[in-house]
Parts: sequence; C-alpha cells; structure tokens
Amino acid sequence: MPPVLLPASAAAFAPRSAPTIVLNSKVDPWLTATLKRVNRIKRPLNSVSQHFRCLTETLSSPSAIWTLSSLMLPKAPEAELCKDENPLVEALFNYKMITIEAYIVHVDMVSENEVAFKLTPETIESLVEYHKDVHSVDTAAATWSWSEKQVQLKKLQEDFVQAANKFVYRTNAMALEGMEEDGAGELLCGRSEEVKTAIMGLFLPLLPPPPRVVDVVRPTPLLPSSTGTENWWQHTMSQSQPSSADSWRIVPSSPTTTSSGDSGSSMWASMNLNDLQLPSPPTPSYSEPFSTSCESPAHFYSAPMSTASYSTATTSASITPLPLPSTLLSQQCSTSMGYGGFDWGRYQDFALPYAM
Repeated sequence: MPPVLLPASAAAFAPRSAPTIVLNSKVDPWLTATLKRVNRIKRPLNSVSQHFRCLTETLSSPSAIWTLSSLMLPKAPEAELCKDENPLVEALFNYKMITIEAYIVHVDMVSENEVAFKLTPETIESLVEYHKDVHSVDTAAATWSWSEKQVQLKKLQEDFVQAANKFVYRTNAMALEGMEEDGAGELLCGRSEEVKTAIMGLFLPLLPPPPRVVDVVRPTPLLPSSTGTENWWQHTMSQSQPSSADSWRIVPSSPTTTSSGDSGSSMWASMNLNDLQLPSPPTPSYSEPFSTSCESPAHFYSAPMSTASYSTATTSASITPLPLPSTLLSQQCSTSMGYGGFDWGRYQDFALPYAM
C-alpha cells in the first residue's frame, strides 16, 4: 500500500493554513446536507466546485476547532497529591481536565476517503507542560539512579515535544457529519476513545539501561582427599586379579565336554604310569556304518580314518587312558620328561583312539 501524502501544514511546527480538499466527481448527499446545515448564509450547492468552495471556507475559519477528546490528568506528581477519605475531594483537588482540540488539515474523498486532524498549539502546550511537571517526575521516581539518568530524562521530554507536534489523527471522512456552525465539531461514533488511546501512547516511561553482565569466575571445586586410597586400590586389585590356580581350572582337562576338570584330575592322579598299556597295531578293516542304536558304550568311539581302518573288535577293546598335562601342575611341565621308560616327547607316535 503506497504511503498517504499529507500537506505541508500537517508537518511538525508548521503553522495553520487552509486545508487541502479533494472531492469526488459526484458529491455524496450527506455532505451536501451537512454544509447546508452549518452555513448561516444560504448558498447554492449544485456542483462540485460549489461544494469545494463552501467546504474550504468553512474549515479555514479560525473558529473551526474540533474537540477530539478529553483527558483527566493529575495536577501534581503522585508524591504531592492530596490524600482524603472522600474520593470526590481528591478528584477535585488532584485532577484537571485537558481538552484535546484539533483542526482539519486534509480531506480526501477520492482515494482514501479520510479526514486528518492536527492538534492545536494550545493543546500541545498543555500536554508538554503536564509531561514535564508530572509525568517526568513520576517516571523518574519509579526508576533507579544511574550516571546518565538526567540526560535520558531530558531526551525523553524532547522526544515527547516532537511526537506531540507530529501527531495527526486520521479517520473516516464520515466524521465530517459532526460538523457544527462555523466549522467546529466533535467526533462521533466512539472515535474519541481512539484519540484518547493514541494521546496516552505518547507518554513513554523512562527506561534505565540494562544491567551489565558480569562474568563471575568461580573457583574449581576441589575433591575431598581420601585417607584410605592405598587400601582401596589394593582391595580392588585383589578382587580384579584371580589366582593362577583358578585360571588353570578354566581349561577342561578332558576332550569330552561332559566331564569336569576336578573329577578328571582325581581319576588320572590315582593311576600309576607303570600300568600304562598300549594296544597292538590294529588290523586293517572297514568300520561299521554309523547307527543311532548302539549295543555297547564302545561304539561311541571309532578308530581314526586312514588307509586301513580299525576293526570292530579292536575299537571295542578297553584302552587305559593316558595322563593329561593338567595333572602334572605340581611338576615341571616339559615335553621331554619321561616316566618309567616312557618318553613323553614321543606321544605323537602313538595313535590314540579318541584322537582325530
């Protein structure tokens, strides 16, 4: 939406001059009726030019001052107000009425269909005086002190003077229906509340600067010293390191997965090495086919496969088991030691029935 251009008379600190009026090619009947009502001298209003001339002369009159709204404001700062039990007495002594008056600077009934009002110098002066004597004192008392507080307060007052002189109230052109004799008038249809809200919005509070963020350097907390560090470390190490004997017990002492290390060790330890008997070389023959039905436990074992297989009679013979290294922990472990003329280093020369 393009910005609406206002005449030079609507600028801040600009003197009052005749309003700029833009009428449509066809004048609305309500405007014709309003002009006939407010003019004492009857004049013809049969064309657009006649309406333009009549409206310009009426709104340019020095008495064409509109009352936009009224404000009830305190007379003094809050600390100096009179205190009384009767609220009516407080209202009479502590508050005053300020009438918001303005004059018309612009009428556009073609593009925007609006009318613009500018505050009178008397109204601006009353508002500036209240802002300096009452509002500034109250807002300064409500904030904490800092080095540039008075500078900011003075700047706040200067900004309000600029805002009051720039204030322009724009509303629908139908507001001209409130026009009275000599071009004066009042706003109708609740527009006075809009003006009151807009005027009170000019009174800004004094904002102090934000507090500076200070980085607080906190010391690193020290952990409490422990007197039992050595005992705790030794206790942990003793629990985490198992004994050497337990590590040997983890390895099974028998090729079968169903026997335990303890039972096998006791069985092998009770046997003398002199009772060791080796079977004679087996006779080459083919082994029986595998069957799930076994007549004797001897069928659980079969001779290793080679060019000649063991016979069924040989595999069923009882074989004395050999001692395992797990039973020799108390002695020196070596592949070259022998017992009773048996060289342990030649154990690979003998084919055991359960070896693969």
